[in-house]
Amino acid sequence: MKVQVAKSAGYCFGVKRATKMAFEAVEEHAPICSLGPIIHSPQLVKTLEDKGVCVIQRVEDIEKGAVIVRSHGVTSSELEAIAARDLTIIDATCPFVKNAQEHAAQLSRDGYTVIIVGEKEHPEVQGIVSFAASGEVWVVGSPEEAESLPRRRRIGLVAQTTQSYENLRRIADLCLSRSAELRIFNTICDATSVRQEEARRIADLSDVVLVIGGFNSANTNRLAQICSQIQPRTYHIETAEQIEPGWFHECTSVGITAGASTPHWIIDDVVNRLTNFED
Repeated sequence: MKVQVAKSAGYCFGVKRATKMAFEAVEEHAPICSLGPIIHSPQLVKTLEDKGVCVIQRVEDIEKGAVIVRSHGVTSSELEAIAARDLTIIDATCPFVKNAQEHAAQLSRDGYTVIIVGEKEHPEVQGIVSFAASGEVWVVGSPEEAESLPRRRRIGLVAQTTQSYENLRRIADLCLSRSAELRIFNTICDATSVRQEEARRIADLSDVVLVIGGFNSANTNRLAQICSQIQPRTYHIETAEQIEPGWFHECTSVGITAGASTPHWIIDDVVNRLTNFED
């Protein structure tokens, strides 16, 4: 089988930065924890746990030491609570996420009704919402959800960093018809669009597509959705051990892409597993 790996598969800038900060912090601080998983890769989180970084879900459960703020960011109230407990903060929030938080806060202060394009339950979105909490905030994940938005004189729009441009554009069109003034900040990370475009090309050229990344990773799930719409023989996996030989019956080409939180050693394991099938 011919195996093709997407050029940008794996860590994005924000995840690489957060991971580097976490490993450096382990050498300097003890005890140390992360507020939520540092990135959406169970395997990387387990590696950090083995080095002493425990995952804590609530600030009030952190007694002392240092705390790593995950790459997806946390809420403004959680940041205030960390500061109030006199803990050492290692802020690994992705700069693109922080940018979305700041734009949402500014729009709210300026009197706009803030619309966030994203997934309501995702920690990144919950964090962005908290920064815009001084005014009216809505979260919509699709144009269908946006149909129920109220009419407002001034609407400000931001997006979860891993959203697609097409989804943002369609929701922006709907907001335009519901407001006298619409202000949009394109807070989608460029790495997202690059990965999604590469995924489309790989899916179009492959008999089977493997999308590697955490099942809890929004951007990986979106890559899997994109690929499966083009190539039905698309499989979302976290590790090489989950690959099943039966997937490759009468297959001559396999395309591989991976989410922005997927370590490169996991991608290498998958490629090696496929090579062993051929031997």
